[in-house]
Amino acid sequence: MNIDIEQDNLKQGVLGLVLALVEIIRDLLKTQAVRRMEGGSLNGEEIERLGKSLMEFDRVVEQIKEENGVTEAVRSVRESLDSLVEKVLGGGADGR
Repeated sequence: MNIDIEQDNLKQGVLGLVLALVEIIRDLLKTQAVRRMEGGSLNGEEIERLGKSLMEFDRVVEQIKEENGVTEAVRSVRESLDSLVEKVLGGGADGR
């Protein structure tokens, strides 16, 4: 896996990595929320509150990425991490 972090802009590189990890956690939270909704363990009010919270979370993450100019860095890191996970879980030649 190759994660490109320029030495002259380490702060943006680190922020890009952190936000990519935050996005992964957000995706896991969304998956868990859907499972809970489908499983019937949430009532209507809880579903609404959860949906609003996740939307606000998305808005804040996007705002941070834009304000710090790391949208592309986050995308790149996510692609690299997603590729690595696919290799590991898929058991491909590189991810035995």
